[in-house]
Amino acid sequence: MKLPKLLEVFKMLTPVQAVALELKEAEFALLRAETGVEYAQALVVYNRNRIKRLKAHLTNTEEVA
Repeated sequence: MKLPKLLEVFKMLTPVQAVALELKEAEFALLRAETGVEYAQALVVYNRNRIKRLKAHLTNTEEVA
């Protein structure tokens, strides 16, 4: 890595650059949170269907016995 590139890492951000960076971080955090919500909703649907299936199986088994 060349020295000028290395020095860019240590330079102070302007207020506009700092706000833009924080905005990108907030958008990324929102994306991660929305992904978590989608996953949780899928788990809820999966477990509701699983409970219905197991209850139906239990009911059918009790009727036969």
